Amino acid sequence: METVAPFKEVIDEIKAAGGEAFRFCFQCGLCDTVCPWNRVRQFSIRKIIREATFGLTEIEGEDIWRCTTCGRCPERCPRGVQQIEVGVSLRRVASAYEVFPASVRSARTARASLISEGNPLQGQRASRADWAKDLSFKTHQEGMEALYFVGCYLSYDPRMKKVATATADILKKAGVDFGILGTKESCCGESIRKTGSEAVFKDLARENIKTFIDHGVRKVIVSSPHCYHTFVNEYPEFMVNFEVVHISQYLLELIHDGRLSLSREVGQKVTYHDPCYMGRHNGIYDEPRDLLNKVPGLDLVEMADARKDSLCCGGGGGRIWMDTPKDERFSDLRLEQAKTAGADVLVTACPYCITNFEESRLNLEYDDIIEVKDITEIIQAAL
Repeated sequence: METVAPFKEVIDEIKAAGGEAFRFCFQCGLCDTVCPWNRVRQFSIRKIIREATFGLTEIEGEDIWRCTTCGRCPERCPRGVQQIEVGVSLRRVASAYEVFPASVRSARTARASLISEGNPLQGQRASRADWAKDLSFKTHQEGMEALYFVGCYLSYDPRMKKVATATADILKKAGVDFGILGTKESCCGESIRKTGSEAVFKDLARENIKTFIDHGVRKVIVSSPHCYHTFVNEYPEFMVNFEVVHISQYLLELIHDGRLSLSREVGQKVTYHDPCYMGRHNGIYDEPRDLLNKVPGLDLVEMADARKDSLCCGGGGGRIWMDTPKDERFSDLRLEQAKTAGADVLVTACPYCITNFEESRLNLEYDDIIEVKDITEIIQAAL
């Protein structure tokens, strides 16, 4: 259904949802030149912005759901159009009317799971801490050094549970007095906000903030860049501020402070993938590389499209829950870049990236060609 009238009402809805910046666009097209979608198919964020200007957005189509919020186009825009905010505002309009194309309906399922169980993976809240049931972790209490906020994928996904275990193992060996929230932890809400469900995000945020305060949390360690981004940049909207560090930053601090020592050689050639929400959105480029360079015997090489030009894995903006055709996956291109760089291991620091890369490794039949690991799994191997 293409929205053709009334124009004013549609424009007012977009503005009310936070997309007023579309009026700054003068159609230079720089956004389209850097969009990763144009490596796998034809797509124009410029067109979407132009249609929004006149209230002509086709809210039943798939295009408004394609953006992965990777941050490439706002970085290049000379007019400050805020393409991500405009795109999210369009999704809010579609979500308000429950308009979801077939490939996006799984995001609606994720939303229902977030409301009922506090996670998007349809896992039971009661089993959120099952990954740690044999590891004797404490619930965070006031006075502890830090909270380890595990996140949804590391709590429920079988592959990512290994990352949670590796992270907790390293923290224990470093003598960090930390706790987890277990069943009281809820999704940070970042991705559901990007799919237009603002009310669900706010409910999750308020629930987590109350839990943090009730448990005397001062410092939060996270494994997911999406959690990091939300706690640092979005939770302050609720007039709170917590000290937040990504695990790659924190492990480097522990090494510098002499609390963590890497003594075992890891004789592999690895390449590091910059997650969008660590790199472009938050400027964290050096710490993960510095950490990897502390590992004895490890050979770190760079891929094409590194640092600020990093190629998105395709999972941001809620796309991790949506269906993407096999021949349109950015993660396939990234694995090919890692292979071209001669790496044995593709290392990253984001659960969405790892999930997409592992799937691409199967699709490309790269099982014997390259491994995919979280940075904590590399550090654990070096202890």
